[in-house]
Amino acid sequence: MPNAARLEALGLQLLPVPKPIGNFRNFIRTGSLIFISGQGPREADGTLYTGKVGADVSTAAAYEHAKLTGLNLLSVLANAVGDLGKVSQVVKLLGLVNAVDNFTSHPDVINGCSDLFTDVFGEIGQHARSAIGVASLPNNITVEIEAIFELRN
Repeated sequence: MPNAARLEALGLQLLPVPKPIGNFRNFIRTGSLIFISGQGPREADGTLYTGKVGADVSTAAAYEHAKLTGLNLLSVLANAVGDLGKVSQVVKLLGLVNAVDNFTSHPDVINGCSDLFTDVFGEIGQHARSAIGVASLPNNITVEIEAIFELRN
């Protein structure tokens, strides 16, 4: 069952949750579903990874940015529900990659987050997903990912 010990075993630690940069919430819960607003590759000290994937940033580096973004999603989730063990299923991810026009490896980038969720949650970490490229993202971040989780009652 995913918890702080599982994250620690993976060499990971939850991060401070940033305030939204607008008039919205980091999450909304309705019934057994919790929707986590888009997060980016933010380090604990607030540093954001920026640039165009396929020009300034390699696919391998962007994969790590997506993994970090996944950790930020888990941090918001844990802050919202108190315990990652309350997750019964990772339902869906929408991954956006700030990429050059001819970049086509968007799934390879967003795999960073998907792989993290499978490592943390096991089988229930498997999810539906979309991975798309965009012309720009807020603050020029490399990736933004939003997520939907189902929670145990």
